[in-house]
Amino acid sequence: MEKRFMSSFTPTALVLTALALLSPFVSFGQQQLTLQEAIRIGLAQNYDIRIADKQDDIAANNVTYGNAGFLPRVDARATRLFSENNSRQEFKAREPVTRTGATSNNLNYSVNLSWTIFDGLGMFINYERLTALEKSGKLFTRQTVENTVADISDAYYEVVRQGRRMQAIQDAITISEQRVELARAQYEVGVSAKVEILRAQVDYNADRSELLRQEESLQNAKITLNQLLGRDPDITFTVSDGIEVDATLNYGQMDNGLLAANPLLLRLQLNREIATLDIRSVQASRFPVVGVTSAYNFNRSETDPLNDFQPQFNRNLGYNYGLTVSLPIFNGFNTNRLAQNARITLETTTLQLQQEENRLQADLAKAYSQYANRLKLLELEESNVTLAKENAEIALERYRLGLLNAIELREAQRNQLLAENRLIDIRYEAKTSETELRRLSGSLLQ
Repeated sequence: MEKRFMSSFTPTALVLTALALLSPFVSFGQQQLTLQEAIRIGLAQNYDIRIADKQDDIAANNVTYGNAGFLPRVDARATRLFSENNSRQEFKAREPVTRTGATSNNLNYSVNLSWTIFDGLGMFINYERLTALEKSGKLFTRQTVENTVADISDAYYEVVRQGRRMQAIQDAITISEQRVELARAQYEVGVSAKVEILRAQVDYNADRSELLRQEESLQNAKITLNQLLGRDPDITFTVSDGIEVDATLNYGQMDNGLLAANPLLLRLQLNREIATLDIRSVQASRFPVVGVTSAYNFNRSETDPLNDFQPQFNRNLGYNYGLTVSLPIFNGFNTNRLAQNARITLETTTLQLQQEENRLQADLAKAYSQYANRLKLLELEESNVTLAKENAEIALERYRLGLLNAIELREAQRNQLLAENRLIDIRYEAKTSETELRRLSGSLLQ
């Protein structure tokens, strides 16, 4: 029984086991996906960006002189009517006249023109409003693009982080394998008990279980990235295994960029301008409206006459033109109500701008605080990882010489894994803080 147990842990068997365990992560023939390529794919295929582009197209299509009210309106109408009537007419001085099946044929068409030439400058205000809405749409698209790029960047580095975590577990498994081999060798020469082999195998299996869980985390991270890129979640790819953090960001520059280039703040500023235009539009409605009207009419009728005085054929054609003037005098104080509401809307948009500016500055301060803190922790944890690796190597060698027990070796191994995971997490958090700072300051796309 013991012989069969020991034979299952030959070096060849351990190597085959490790290869079988790691085979899901081998990336033969997989696509190498860089962050730049991921962003390029996301900008082309992300659904949020594509929807925002369509809305932007609608806003751009609305900016026309015709939609603002500058251009005239011309309508053409045509009517053709046929009828058949039975009639009886009675007269005081003559016999009644009865007609059966009297038919008529009427044709009418006209071309009408109406053109407002003055409406208190309301058409100019409308055009400004449409232009402002187009700019707001472009800023919304830019905001969507920046948010999406930030999400793609974070998701990409999340894949990197989970991959690095998996590599750290694999390094721990390597130590566990060596420990199993050492325990077996010590048992064979009689300097160790069988329980050491069992304990080493339990720890080795625990590391394998952790690796399988990490495989799931890595796969989920890849699915999330594929979703942001608007492509099949089952597409496999590999990513860069490094996270480079820019340590040169300055809070003052980020704050200036927030006030000058953040698309959300710029949109709120446009909303305030639009509210001002709404006030002007209400004021313009108090002025008279002057318009030009013209029409060309044609009417022809053919009728079986019902009496001697009714014509059998009649045709009229001609045109007319003139000016129309309308002056608002009283409309139930609705103009005053609209003016009050427009002023309240202006005050509301001003408060919304101030509120959002305050919130974004708080977000910027928190992001920069985390960014600066993670830069300090990076330096510390890089040193800790070096020390932990050195300590694990020394512990393994002392265990090999019989100067260290299994529990102490396991503790050194776990300390190395924890130190590496902390470094991976801190580097990822530093990068996401950098991305958030660039997004808030409007410099992410640069």
